[in-house]
Amino acid sequence: MLKAILIIATLFLSIASLSNSFVPHVNVGVRQYSSTIFSSLSSRPFRVVNSQLSSSADETSSSSSSSSSSYNIPNEWKGQILKGLSTIIDPDFNRDIVTLGFIHNLSFDETTRQVSFDVQLTTPACPIKDLFQTQCQEQVDALPWTNGKAIVTMTAPPPKEANEVAAGTPLGVAQVKNIIAVSSCKGGVGKSTTAVNLAYSLSNLGASVGIFDADVYGPSLPTMVTPDNDAVTFVGRQIAPLSRNGVKLMSFGYVNEGSAIMRGPMITQLLDQFLSLTYWGPLDYLILDMPPGTGDIQLTLSQKLNITAAVIVTTPQELSFVDVERGIEMFDSVNVPCVSVVENMAYLELDDDDEKDEQKVVFDEKLMKNAFMETLKNNGLEDATMIDETSNNLLNIVQESLAKVQQAQQVKEKKQVKIFGQGHKKRLSEQWGIEHTYSIPLMTKLAKNGDSGIPFVLEYPDSPQSAIFKELASSVVREVVKLQFSQENSRPTVNFNQEDHILQFEIDGKTEKIPPAELRRDCKCAACVEEMTGKQILKPEDISDSVKPIN
Repeated sequence: MLKAILIIATLFLSIASLSNSFVPHVNVGVRQYSSTIFSSLSSRPFRVVNSQLSSSADETSSSSSSSSSSYNIPNEWKGQILKGLSTIIDPDFNRDIVTLGFIHNLSFDETTRQVSFDVQLTTPACPIKDLFQTQCQEQVDALPWTNGKAIVTMTAPPPKEANEVAAGTPLGVAQVKNIIAVSSCKGGVGKSTTAVNLAYSLSNLGASVGIFDADVYGPSLPTMVTPDNDAVTFVGRQIAPLSRNGVKLMSFGYVNEGSAIMRGPMITQLLDQFLSLTYWGPLDYLILDMPPGTGDIQLTLSQKLNITAAVIVTTPQELSFVDVERGIEMFDSVNVPCVSVVENMAYLELDDDDEKDEQKVVFDEKLMKNAFMETLKNNGLEDATMIDETSNNLLNIVQESLAKVQQAQQVKEKKQVKIFGQGHKKRLSEQWGIEHTYSIPLMTKLAKNGDSGIPFVLEYPDSPQSAIFKELASSVVREVVKLQFSQENSRPTVNFNQEDHILQFEIDGKTEKIPPAELRRDCKCAACVEEMTGKQILKPEDISDSVKPIN
């Protein structure tokens, strides 16, 4: 067999003589494939080579296992493991995963020297969970007294229980961890397209996701996403949302095919019913496809729901920018942070006019195989089965190499034509401090998928545009985690001192005191202050000094 391998090596040196196997006018010769074939030999080993490699791997594994038993198990093994894991830094918080409390259920079997533990991330859609898992395994496996096969399980916090939900939260969203509003404040800019593809990108990251189409006058979700089953079912007295590929869906258009000819107050009541009667169940993210504008419906949704963050969608025109500014100001007034800006229809991609058509690479497979077989025979290989198998392996390598060349030739340089102007993505980012901004091109496929009922990221998961939506989803996940972490660490502790009749607020080690009556008189809710004029409705003299918290 060693002789056969030497013959094959000799064959690589003479493969240039097979150039007559190719069709004339081909712009790629055989000679350039010799290095590719030689480098590919390791991925196409023959039987003997495979067994030798397998044997070598088994010996290495056995040697590693026996070497760990020669080391004494330290008394403070847990401390050593955590010390190694503390070198892994979360890039969003700039702190190590041990300090952040990510490590759970750490155990060590002294008999098998097996280390296992859980890494509980803030969300199952963490975009760097695979990196964390690899780093944890490397750090623990580097400890000489372990078996070098650490079991690292990536987990996330369980969903919220009903008794953990804030008062006033609609029943249907009681177990939803995060609500992400996708807003444009102007129709026709691709807000629903962004909302749908963002939802499915979050789902592809491993999160449980739902989409709620809040536009009753012009629902888009039924057109953009065809559910797996359009039959409406009930969970107790609540409506179960429809679903497509694991993402839950609900829209007025799914339950009523007619037009919504209603006044504003009726729409508000309808949305309130949808939020209360739709059983979303445990969700990591509920994408709220907001209706355009900054009116009563938008304010009601922003105040009724505990919206975690907002994604703003715009187009390059100045007219769209002006409306988007109003939307950001609305979210700012109700304390909803805007974490990303998506500039849709930012440019049109055109092929380079000066590019020449690529030449097709073609060769005669039968002629080349015969040439391989003849060369192997001339070099002393006599086994007919081995000659045939080796020739086929070499032919496959050449075919794969040619396919890569053709694929590289088909890659075209694209020209970006900004039909609607340079855009205001950078201006929005600088003016409002929004770090994450993305540009989506104007393209036929994206529009067709919006009309076909199949989300773009599902049909073209490997496209550059799907990669942009994935980056958008990752940025939303990271920003939401930052918001939650900062809120948990900056949440004040409130106590009522009955003896002194005073409210005490403790935050960051500082204590502030305020009388309950003063806090009540300073209320800025819609019942106490006119929204249009800012005029105080509540009269301070009507508030007694003896007022106190109910609980």
